[in-house]
Amino acid sequence: MNNPTRNLLAPALVLALGLAAGGWFAGQGFVRARAADRVVTVKGIAEREAQADIAIWPLRISAASDDLGQAQAGLERSLKEINAFLRRHGLDPAAATLQAFSVSDAKTNQYGNGPREGSRFVINQTLVVRSTEPAKVRAASEKVGELVSAGVVLSSGGEYGASGPTYVFSGLNRLKPEMIADATARAREAAEQFARDSSSRLAGIHRANQGVFEILPRDQAPGMNQESQIDKTVRVVSTVEYGLVD
Repeated sequence: MNNPTRNLLAPALVLALGLAAGGWFAGQGFVRARAADRVVTVKGIAEREAQADIAIWPLRISAASDDLGQAQAGLERSLKEINAFLRRHGLDPAAATLQAFSVSDAKTNQYGNGPREGSRFVINQTLVVRSTEPAKVRAASEKVGELVSAGVVLSSGGEYGASGPTYVFSGLNRLKPEMIADATARAREAAEQFARDSSSRLAGIHRANQGVFEILPRDQAPGMNQESQIDKTVRVVSTVEYGLVD
């Protein structure tokens, strides 16, 4: 007498084995095939090395005194020292702009009747250096101790955050066409490899997504971001779905 349960188990086992073989890796991209739809989905990666072409360096200056006029004079002296410092390192002070001026009066802000500590007036101002020569900005930032030796008080924080330079790559649009073509070509290579392995041929493209361009630090390490490095890596991952025919 035939066992109905046993008769159902064999086809179910064959179906399960077929479904388990659905995922593939080929070339440089992930390949996913759907047998019922006769399609394969592939991802192609393209990368380029790039260098920043703009540097932005905020220098936040502080001056303090119990006399407001003296605090202002101290700030002016610091600005003159910074301008001389920039010239020594091949940077044009005229390309720098003054921003974020603030004055704090400790007497006005004092709470309670306890003794006041420190100077009454504190003046902060940010000098933003912008240059199309990032290498010079990096070299100058490595010598910032010269400003401290000259009596310039620099502080971090404020609206610009840390006081180190930010390096910007503005040439992304020039790279996009070539990188999209490269990523698409690599995706097709992966799809063709899958087609050969499955004894199929590629049909037309069903759908495609060019992907999002990323600008990454060339040297990736914990705590490092691309804005703090001149050398960068530009990456895009394109996704393409091809039809398959026998």
